[in-house]
Amino acid sequence: MSDLRGRAALLLPVLLLCALPFYLDAFWLRIGLFSMAAAIGAVGLALLSGTAGQLSLGHAFFLAVGAYGYVWLAGEPGPGLPPAVAAVLAVLLAGAAGGLFSPVAGRVKGIYLGVATLALVFLGHHVLLTADSVTGGFNGRSVPPLEIGGFTFAQSDPELVVLGVPFGAEERLWYLGLALFALTWFTARGLLRGRPGRALAALRDSETAASVMGVHVARYRSAAFVVSSMYAGLAGVLLALSFRRVVPDYFSLLLSVDYLAMIVIGGLGSVAGATAGAVFVTALPLLMTRYADQLPLVAAPGSGDGSIGPTEAARYLYGAAIVVILLYAPDGLHGLARRLRDRLRRRRPLTPSSGPGTPAPPPATAVRTKEHTP
Repeated sequence: MSDLRGRAALLLPVLLLCALPFYLDAFWLRIGLFSMAAAIGAVGLALLSGTAGQLSLGHAFFLAVGAYGYVWLAGEPGPGLPPAVAAVLAVLLAGAAGGLFSPVAGRVKGIYLGVATLALVFLGHHVLLTADSVTGGFNGRSVPPLEIGGFTFAQSDPELVVLGVPFGAEERLWYLGLALFALTWFTARGLLRGRPGRALAALRDSETAASVMGVHVARYRSAAFVVSSMYAGLAGVLLALSFRRVVPDYFSLLLSVDYLAMIVIGGLGSVAGATAGAVFVTALPLLMTRYADQLPLVAAPGSGDGSIGPTEAARYLYGAAIVVILLYAPDGLHGLARRLRDRLRRRRPLTPSSGPGTPAPPPATAVRTKEHTP
C-alpha cells in the first residue's frame, strides 16, 4: 500500500507538469523553462557545495561553456554539427573544463577554492567579450534551434497542434526541459544515495576520517567538480535554447551569486531543496517585473523615476530570505518542509481497526484486578 501511495505521489506532479502547456500562456511557460534550467544547474552546485563541502563561485563560467559551446558547435561560424550532437558535446565540453580545473579543486578548499573559481568567472567573461569569431563579442550570438529526428524545438515548421492548442517554441521546449530535469533529478538522487554520495558526505564532515575509511580525497573532490560542471553545462544549453540569444553579460558574477542563493535558500545537499531554491530565485524577479505597477515601492522597468527596479527589489527580497533562513532554518526550505511533514504525521490520529476479526481490548478494570491478584 505504501509503495502504491509513493508511486501516486510521484505520478500526480508529473501529470500536472505535463498538462500545464495546455492551460498556461507563454509568459508562465518561460518562467517554468528558466526555473527548470536553473534547477539543473543548482542541483550540480548542491552536489559540489552542499554534499562535498566545496565552495564554488565559478558556476556561471561552466554555464557559459555549455551555452556558448552549443551555439558554436551547432552554428555558423562553427562546425555546424547536428544540434543534438552539439548539445551532448557542449555538456561534455563543460565537464572537460571542470576536469582541467579539478586538480586545483582536489588540492584547494574553503575560501581559497572560492577565490580560485572566482577567477574563472572574470577570465571567462573577458574571453566571451574578446573572442568575437566564436562568441560574437558584446552582442552575443543567436542560438540555433534544437532538432531531433526532424522535429524542431522552435516556432518554425513542422506546425504542431495538440488537442486544439498550437505548440510553439515554449510548449515544445517545456517538454524538453521536463525530460532534462527528470534526468538530472534521478541521476543526482542516485549519486547521493549511492557510494559516491556517502563518500562526498564523509569528505564534507571530515577529510581525515574519510581518508581512514578508504576514500580517496583528491579523486572524489575532483570528480565532484567535474560532475557539477556537467550539470552546469546542461543548464547552459537549456538556457541558451530558452533565451534564443546568448550575451556575455548574463554569465557574470551575479549569476554565480544567484546559484549560491538557490542552494542556501533551498537547503544544502538536497536535490529537492536546490529545485525549490531555483524556482524561488528565478521566478521572483520575473514576477516582480510583470506586476511592478501593482507593487508598492517598485518601479516598472524603464520608468526612470528613481524608485527601486523589480530586479533590484527581487535581490533584496531573496537576500533577506537568506538571512532569515540562516538564522532560523539553516537546512532551508527542504528542511522546513520535512519538519512540517513530520509534525503533521505525529498529529494524525491513530484509529485502531475495528474489523470483525480484531479482538476487543480487555477493560482497564479487569487488567488492574488481574495485576493486583496475589
